[in-house]
Amino acid sequence: MATHRSRRLRKKLCVDEFQEFGFELQLNFREGLDQAGSDAFLQQFLKEAIEGLGLIFIGCDEFGMVCLGKRGSVSEEQRLGVEAWLKGRAELASYRVGPLVDAWYPEQSLGA
Repeated sequence: MATHRSRRLRKKLCVDEFQEFGFELQLNFREGLDQAGSDAFLQQFLKEAIEGLGLIFIGCDEFGMVCLGKRGSVSEEQRLGVEAWLKGRAELASYRVGPLVDAWYPEQSLGA
């Protein structure tokens, strides 16, 4: 059953035309990387790959959600930019850049 909501409420709930997209990110540091090395990597990652693309990272050192730094959605180009930055980094054993999902309701499918 469809729910009728006012434009103001849809905006407040970030649904329908106000739906915002982001993606999950998982980082696995290589074995033997010390705390100073992981801290330096994270500082560079946040400055260049996240803030440089107008994004924010919410989470911890190894797992989090990447969203747009203002109201709106992450684009596929921005998601691919983060993935390109991570590619070949010596500090990482592996990483996973997830697909775009609803940033407010990640359990729902896109466009729901």
